[in-house]
This record gives sequence, C-alpha cells and structure tokens, in this order.
Amino acid sequence: MATDIKDTAQAVDAAAVMGLLPARPRLLALGEPTHGEDTLLELRNELFRQLVEQEGYRTIAIESDCMRGLAVDDYVTSGTGTLDEVMEHGFSHGWGACAANRDLVRWMRAHNDGRPASEQLRFAGFDGPLEITGAASPRQALTALHGYLAARVDANLLPCTAETLDHLLGADDRWTDPAVMRDPSRSVGQSAEAARLRLLADELMTLLDVQTPDLITSTSRDDWERACLYGRTATGLLRYHHSMADTSPTRMTRLCALRDSMMADNLLAVAARGPALVHAHNSHLQREKSSMQMWEGRVEWWSAGALVSARLGEEYAFVATALGTIRHQGVDTPPPDTVEGLLYALPLDPCLIDARRLATALGDTPPAPRESPWFGYAPIDPAHLAAGDGLVFVKDVLRS
Repeated sequence: MATDIKDTAQAVDAAAVMGLLPARPRLLALGEPTHGEDTLLELRNELFRQLVEQEGYRTIAIESDCMRGLAVDDYVTSGTGTLDEVMEHGFSHGWGACAANRDLVRWMRAHNDGRPASEQLRFAGFDGPLEITGAASPRQALTALHGYLAARVDANLLPCTAETLDHLLGADDRWTDPAVMRDPSRSVGQSAEAARLRLLADELMTLLDVQTPDLITSTSRDDWERACLYGRTATGLLRYHHSMADTSPTRMTRLCALRDSMMADNLLAVAARGPALVHAHNSHLQREKSSMQMWEGRVEWWSAGALVSARLGEEYAFVATALGTIRHQGVDTPPPDTVEGLLYALPLDPCLIDARRLATALGDTPPAPRESPWFGYAPIDPAHLAAGDGLVFVKDVLRS
C-alpha cells in the first residue's frame, strides 16, 4: 500500500492539478484545513499565478466578506484606494493581516496595470457579511440596491423610498448585537420591521430582474452584477437574521446551512463570469455534508461546495489540503496509522495526490480519522477522500 500511495504523489502545480480532471473546471476549489497560515496561502498564490498564465483563469474568490471584497476588486482593477486601505477594510475574519494575502493583492494590481478590462484579474469575497458571533446589518446591501435602482428606473416602480428603508432598519447595533447568537430573544430578525424589509428586498430584487435588459444597456454588466450581489446579500442577511431569532433545536443547523447557501449563490455568480480559483476551508468546499460541534451540540449541513457541485457537475472540482504539523499550535507529527501519517512519510513536500486513487489504495477499511489537539485545525476525513478530485499535502506549516 505504501508503494501505491507513493505512486500517486506529484509536485503541486497547475498542470498536475489539471491532469487529475476530465476538463478545465469553471470553479477550481482549493480547500485548507486551518485558517491564517501563510504557508498554505503562499501555495495558493503560486497555484493561482500558474492558473492565470497557463489556463486562462481570471478570478480568485476567497472565504471573505463579499461586500468588503468589492474594495479589493476596485483596487486590483483600477487602483482605487491604497494597498494599506484595502488590506484593512477589504477583508473580513482578520484575513487582511496575512502577509500572503497582501502579496496576492499587490501581485494582482501589478498584473492588471495597463491591461484592458477583458484581460484583467478579478477578486471576489464569497462569504456573507457574517461571523460566528453574529451578522451584519442589512443596511449597506439593501440601501445600495435601492440606490442603484432609484438612479435608473421610474420612481413609481420602486416599492419604497430610501427614507422608508432607513426607518425600518433603525439603529445598526440592533442587528449586530453579539449577544443574539446565544440569546435568540434579543434578535430583531422576526420583528414586524424585519418582515416588512424582507418583502421590500424581494420586490427590489424582482424589479432588478425585470429591468435587466435596460439596466445592462444603460450602465454596464459589471454595475448590474454588483447590484445583484447587493440583492443576494440583503435577502440572505434578512433570512439569516430571521433564523437567528429562532428558538427551535434546529437553529444552529439552519444558520450554518444559510451561510453556505449564501456562499454557493456567490460562487455561482463568480462561475458565470468565467474560470475561477476558489479558496476556503475544506468544510465549505467539500462535496460531502459538513459538520461541526457547537455549544448546542453537533450540527450537519450541505456545504457551499456540495450545493455548487450539484449545479455545475464536472465544471466544479475540489482539491482538499491536509497537513502534517502546526507545531506552534500543538499539532505535532501525525500518527503513522492515519492518512496524514502515511503521507508524512513521503519524500515529496508539498505534494499532490490523486484522491480517488488514494482512497482505492487504502481499501475498504480506511484509517481512523486523525484527532486534532487544537480546535482550529480539522484533519482530513478518510471517508471523504473518494468524493474529492485531489489532495494537497503539506508536511509542516511554519509560524506565520
């Protein structure tokens, strides 16, 4: 078996990844088992450069706030703002502090400088404006959608005024109160105002849809696509806040599912633009159900990758990442009887593995999953190997 596993290993590059796939996918998803490690992000950056140069990829989408990501896209395409500003304000979850993310944005801006729009690289965040501790107010997305339409369609067609939205939204801290995550009774998500906002958001999205031909002609497809993003985000946030007020036992399952549903909608919009590299946690990109142990117990839901794969078929590909050690977090050399332990013995580092061949080599009784001493690292699930297209293995993650 060790020989079979060794035979599946090759260097990590764009050509090797494409060699595992039946055709160039519209979305090539590269997962990671932990966040914020520059070793993994640098590998992602290099793979993206190769995909741009060799395979015609033009977009990278990462697990970051889709609304904030617009500032990064503006910077890399037109130079709007400064690098420091977009690193501070264009990322969520603290990703702007990662040196490798800064390198990525700097490289994309340099690549685009002087190129026509049709040849430029694009950046997208595909997560909602969400954190584990709560969700953003729908104000920014909803008012941006209303503003886009108000400037371009007959005022009589609008379902409300900007003043009406402002009144119904109220103070933003009502929506962003972190205590809501553990105390649903504090949420405004099922208030009369929130119910009215959900209806208005739906009517604004309908207006955007039925006016599409004129809107694209009178402005641009990019502006229209951005308005669609505003609408998806506004309706998604209102739906999420509604579920935050839920007191049923399925509350956390629903919230996790809604977050990945928002991710999936954003990824499908990215896919419509052309081939893109997607980067996020393995659990958001895998084709199998995802799970997490929460304070209310274990929850399971279909990931964004599973939802997108069901729509795109072979135009979606998923390459997971596994690793050996993160010593600064107490994750030491993996036991030899785990998948990570078997891969740790290989001489090539990092390496790309044919996931399905690896699953076959492991046989009908795959090794037990590795147990992580640190909550921030999720070991690979051997039972999920056959559902992936590839597996990147990195022996040692060095301190960022």
